[in-house]
Amino acid sequence: MKSLKYTYWFFVIVTVLITGCDDLFEPAIQNNRDLESSYNEPRFAQGLIINGYARIPRNGWSFNDMATDDAVSNNENNAFFNLASGQWASDNNPLNQWQNSKAAIQYLNLMIAASDSVTFTVNNNLLDRMFADRIKGEAYGLRALFMFHLLQSHGGMADGQLLGVQILDTAQDLNSEFNRPRNTFEECMQQLYADANRAIELLPLDYEDIANESQVPERYRQMGASRNDFNRVFGEDARQLLSGRIAMAIRAQAALLAASPAFSSGSTTTWEDAANYAGQLLNLNGGVNGLAPTGLTWYSNVAEINNLGGGVNQQEILWRTSLGGPSSNLEAQHFPPTQFGNGLLNPTQNLVDAFPASNGYPISHPNSNYNPNAPYANRDPRLNLFIVINGTTAGPNNQVINTTADGGTNDGINRVEVSTRTGYYMRKLLRQDVNLNPNSVNGQLHVMPRIRYTELYLIYAEAANEAWGPTGTGSFGFSAYDVIKRIRERAGVGIQNGDPYLESVRGDKDAMRELIRNERRLELCFEGFRFWDIRRWDLDLTEPARGYRIQSNVGQVINVQNRVFAPHMKYGPVPLSELLKYSSLKQNTGW
Repeated sequence: MKSLKYTYWFFVIVTVLITGCDDLFEPAIQNNRDLESSYNEPRFAQGLIINGYARIPRNGWSFNDMATDDAVSNNENNAFFNLASGQWASDNNPLNQWQNSKAAIQYLNLMIAASDSVTFTVNNNLLDRMFADRIKGEAYGLRALFMFHLLQSHGGMADGQLLGVQILDTAQDLNSEFNRPRNTFEECMQQLYADANRAIELLPLDYEDIANESQVPERYRQMGASRNDFNRVFGEDARQLLSGRIAMAIRAQAALLAASPAFSSGSTTTWEDAANYAGQLLNLNGGVNGLAPTGLTWYSNVAEINNLGGGVNQQEILWRTSLGGPSSNLEAQHFPPTQFGNGLLNPTQNLVDAFPASNGYPISHPNSNYNPNAPYANRDPRLNLFIVINGTTAGPNNQVINTTADGGTNDGINRVEVSTRTGYYMRKLLRQDVNLNPNSVNGQLHVMPRIRYTELYLIYAEAANEAWGPTGTGSFGFSAYDVIKRIRERAGVGIQNGDPYLESVRGDKDAMRELIRNERRLELCFEGFRFWDIRRWDLDLTEPARGYRIQSNVGQVINVQNRVFAPHMKYGPVPLSELLKYSSLKQNTGW
């Protein structure tokens, strides 16, 4: 077997990346295992890549929407409450991905280095080769994913140049040079694309069993692989591992970031590139006809969720975490107080105002027929699907939620510490059949998507509009207009009148841009996108978060929280701890 120079305890390496202390390279002898130990212990080797999966940022909700104009926290100790109040700093950054993602990349680099030498089976070199290809493909795809998160969190301008992070494409050891400057944003993007493309080459589009020998890929058929061999390595038992389709999605996500206003000056990625990457994936999903009819309520489609098994996804979801067991944690965080919840995330009036009228017109448009005395009447159906407003119901018993200041329940605005500060509670993501009553608590299954198809359709719409205009189709046969029309139809917007507002902007690239951005805001609200979108679009970060206070049947828009962000904060900081350790690192301007 090949001999690798990486003969150190891999857990220690990750610790060193986090701490930078040389004395940590001297663990007790009984704890020390070299990487070659993994060659004949596949479970030990696979622990490297499992660690990569465990560090994926979207394994759970961050709710960084609470630092944007879409939501606030009712807990003044919440990290995002403090971040939005002016306490964001290079040594106080709840969005820090530097240590987590770089540690994951170290594990993945170790796996890539070891994969060709690991014995995954008993005396079957062909299967060993196939397993090695799959695991390397997963590792390359995950490495691209973590680079995306690093660039999103830490890419930025330094001394007039757009920088990314240090590119680490081989595992670090005792002899590595840790004090290295950051690579340019463009160099990081090219590394990301190379990793994503390598993953696409090595992995099947999806992990599904094949039916006959002719479906075995040529490179394995020439090696003598059978259908059973292929299914053992690349079949349905591997569902939810990173696949070729998922690698394509990561590439599209990263391209959208790179083409956006805040990053385009330091990137060769164009809007057309982003549209092509997303379009290629959507063509595989049936184009605009592939938009899932039930995708709007993916989080509460009880029959779909309860029938998931064997790694199968809902039509809306490309990639998700494992289901786990029934739980009630999400509802305990966010249900209104009368439903025994802590009401943590409070949607803003800003977001409520972004939902159009049911006829498709923005409520600021004279044709919307918006009535400020009945502000929730004849509105986009998504408003009631995503947000608990005064007088609607919530919880397993469909209890009416009264958010008025004089309503007499703890659901009222600012009544108790866990009451809403804005007059609204979050409904989206929550299963209303969860019961938190201490006398009859019950949990339910929850789906945690890492990538939804609606996000990918919106990526295409945004990039295609910028590249080819609202009705341009590139080589795909569908346009930004087509995507937005289908998304709004699914939501029930403008279906009675042919959506004249959409028709009025189909020839106006700038107006379509604003509509696409608003549709993205609505469709992806509370899922951790708004914080990054505002920044990559280079928009104003300081719009105050507003609420709606009702007393004596009179409603009043109120200021809830001012947002304290400086212009340079469209980019996140490099952690102060890293700058203190490594003199070659440059901080992003302003931090």
